[in-house]
Amino acid sequence: QVQLVESGGGLVQAGASLRVSCAASGRTLSRYAMGWFRQAPGKEREFVASTRWSSSSTYYADSVKGRFTISRDIAQNTVYLQMNSLKPDDTAVYYCAAAFDQGRILGLKEYRYWGQGTQVTVSS
Repeated sequence: QVQLVESGGGLVQAGASLRVSCAASGRTLSRYAMGWFRQAPGKEREFVASTRWSSSSTYYADSVKGRFTISRDIAQNTVYLQMNSLKPDDTAVYYCAAAFDQGRILGLKEYRYWGQGTQVTVSS
């Protein structure tokens, strides 16, 4: 069982930066991959970025590559998503999720545990 709690969302202007956090708890976190997803109103939930507790491997959606950075703090059991050069199109609820690490990029449906989400709004 893994529990995830996101924080750090808010309202910012286009071009600004924001960092969202995901505090994880549970046993054997090292066996999990961690992902950030987002869902805008009227749209499907989409992949943003992922990493692994057991390594520093990272993966990004093309839409955020070069602007967003996912990282993890093993001592704090926390995963971060640093978002720079934010655009109005980045407005969404951002969700943290965990899945059994299979050594490859995982699809949305493979993520078993989800946080409650945090709202990020970017004004133009």
